[in-house]
Amino acid sequence: MTIVTGVARMFSTTPVTPMGPDGKMALADHLRELRGRVLRALIVLIVGVVLAFVFYQPLLAVVQAPIADAEKALHGEVDIQTAFVGVGAPLMFQIKLCFLAAAIATSPYWLYQIWAFIVPGLHPQERRYSRIFLGVAGPLFLAGVASGYYVLPTGLKVLLGFAGDVQSIVPFDQYFSFFIRMLLVFGVAYQIPLFVVLLNLAGVVRGKTLAQYRPWIIIGTFVFAAAATPSTDPFSMLMLAIPMTVLFLISEIVARVLDKRRGLTQYDGLDDDQASDLGYEPDVITYSGLSEDDD
Repeated sequence: MTIVTGVARMFSTTPVTPMGPDGKMALADHLRELRGRVLRALIVLIVGVVLAFVFYQPLLAVVQAPIADAEKALHGEVDIQTAFVGVGAPLMFQIKLCFLAAAIATSPYWLYQIWAFIVPGLHPQERRYSRIFLGVAGPLFLAGVASGYYVLPTGLKVLLGFAGDVQSIVPFDQYFSFFIRMLLVFGVAYQIPLFVVLLNLAGVVRGKTLAQYRPWIIIGTFVFAAAATPSTDPFSMLMLAIPMTVLFLISEIVARVLDKRRGLTQYDGLDDDQASDLGYEPDVITYSGLSEDDD
């Protein structure tokens, strides 16, 4: 019973010392809470890895689908063969894939553990912003990953099409790295407009400033999309640039609304050199008639 109680305490996040009225905790309680939340996240991640090993074949099919679709789109013009290089390569790939799938599947839980550890030290307004961030960042990232997965066969078709009549042997671990990089680029890129809104909430950038530099930001978005997408086809670039532009325009509108609610737009139409209309008149200084020798 003592062992069970000791193990249960290791996973506990309840402070031993009562919290102060301002939410302060003892350092030892912070460390105990950190230990408990890390252990909880690790247990859930391990369970996810075990389940991923059980469903390895469906996961492998998901990874293989884009390059298979690219081969079909080439209509047999290029002989594409995927292969593992090295004796331990298949095992290492299976471990990487299962850990990645488990990390993605269990991300809501371990992200909540991180948030629950940080949120007691935030102010009420900062807690509200953190909830908004978590509620929006996840769907945006998943939307970006889905877009990247959708355009991946087109990018592979363009890149593998340069092989011509030469057989193309693709090391599967290199293809998997390309696969992950493509999805991460799209997922992270979809977060940029959210960070624009967060910068506006922090007072770093205003909606008026975004509007002034809008043409350059859009051009920069297309340049970023062209450089970030691994393939050279315009379709992949447009699939990244157009959603990013739309999301930026939405973030600009949100920033303008937030500026208006905080009263930051009432002086936007005034010139910097325009005189104030406060109606202030300075007092006229009159000569008193006294000299320095008068007491």
